[in-house]
Amino acid sequence: MKILRAREMKEIDAKTINEYGIPGIVLMENAGIRTVEAIEDILGNTHNKRVIVLAGKGNNGGDGLVVARHLLNSGAIVDTFLMAEVQEMTADSLNNYQVLCKMTEQIFPLRQENDLDKLMVSLLSCDIIVDAMYGIGFAGRLNDFDARIAKMVNWTKAVVVAVDIPSGVEADTGKVYGEAIMASHTVTFALPKIGLVLEPGKDYAGTLSVADISIPRHLLEDSGLPNNLINDKMVRPLIKTREAESHKGTYGHALFIGGSLGLTGAISMASYAALRSGAGLVTAALPESLLTKVESGLLEVMTAPLPETQCLSIALEALPAIENLLGTASVCAIGPGMSTYPEANAILRFVLERAGIPVVIDADGLNALQGDSSILCDRQIPVVLTPHPGEMARLTGKSIAEIQANRIETACNYARQWGVTLVLKGNKTVIASSTGEIYININGNPGMATAGSGDVLCGIISGLIAQGLKPQDAAVAGVYLHGRIGDYVAEIIGQRGMIAGDLIDYIPAVLKDYEQD
Repeated sequence: MKILRAREMKEIDAKTINEYGIPGIVLMENAGIRTVEAIEDILGNTHNKRVIVLAGKGNNGGDGLVVARHLLNSGAIVDTFLMAEVQEMTADSLNNYQVLCKMTEQIFPLRQENDLDKLMVSLLSCDIIVDAMYGIGFAGRLNDFDARIAKMVNWTKAVVVAVDIPSGVEADTGKVYGEAIMASHTVTFALPKIGLVLEPGKDYAGTLSVADISIPRHLLEDSGLPNNLINDKMVRPLIKTREAESHKGTYGHALFIGGSLGLTGAISMASYAALRSGAGLVTAALPESLLTKVESGLLEVMTAPLPETQCLSIALEALPAIENLLGTASVCAIGPGMSTYPEANAILRFVLERAGIPVVIDADGLNALQGDSSILCDRQIPVVLTPHPGEMARLTGKSIAEIQANRIETACNYARQWGVTLVLKGNKTVIASSTGEIYININGNPGMATAGSGDVLCGIISGLIAQGLKPQDAAVAGVYLHGRIGDYVAEIIGQRGMIAGDLIDYIPAVLKDYEQD
């Protein structure tokens, strides 16, 4: 599903009006009707229910005026508070205001201190509040007066329905500076806005519904819209049913390079997750002294001994053996448990130069890139990077706070610059393609914030690539499935005690749902 920035939604509105000939006032009418339908779902019969509509000067306020009119027709008792002078209103909003004035006298100004008294009286007895103060064009901080209104609304126990987006939330980022309306429900139009799926905007939106207001479907499916919300409909076609006439070679060979003293668990979990995801063959290549630690726990994973340093990490003497392994694999993942040491950069560079297969760089493979992303250039193979915010900070030289404040832009810029698919992990994982497409994942839960969870994700993505998925598709599907598995495990055992091994154990149970199609 596409998700939009404010600018993109405004462009779609303009095309709908100018190219398709659907008047703006029709879109406004439809937006109001869809919001009323949501209110009726919440309240049931709206007859004699007390409603407050807060209407700003823009088209969002006009949507609110349509809501007020239809609720009046249904028998509700509606107090409409207008936060603009008439001359400030858009043409379509003014039209709806003039109609509403002929239907009711319960329209009150809300522009100065004295007006707050009437609002407070109404708030004390209302059943539902409709927030149509600001739409998706809002950015920054509510002014002091509007912030006081938001605080008064949030103080009440009434149900709050936001029209398109809660006032005070930025549509492009989900950021909130100071006060914002804390909605129980948000009815957004045509497609979700980015700020409604990212924190903290997601928390202010409450229950989100997406309403059709008659914008042509073609405009909403335009491939030129770069931002996508990952959902089951997107992922399901990527997981193919296994053919009767097949064998282990049909489903690819995933090679994992990593491991070091004290960190064999990472490569073990990544390898086993790839097997559980459906890869036909998996090989874990690690320092030879550590083989027994892996072999005893993962009977189905093949192992390859590599020459080692005195610190029991992979030595440069391992390069010929690595080259031979690359020749038999379908995908190579490098980094899980590899540790940080001087030779790591040279090993990573060698893999990127010699691999004729997709490469997934994770964990200490990413640390080996630190300060030297140029080694990603001039290669003919697709590369997937899977950093968490700390690793992304080291890759870019930015602080973690800067990364977290601009996750989409950071991921997009790095992926474009270096020609990779980048998976920026964390709450609402962001996948960025080298061509500028963005995918945001919203499933998963805090129980997945546990050691090894990232290694499992690396294994799932690598296992899907081994089975023939394009690396970008594997990243999208892998992130979504990883989150869905985490949610599945949370339902069974809860979040607090969840460990990465639980995620691996339940990969087949979640994938079984896809095998039934």
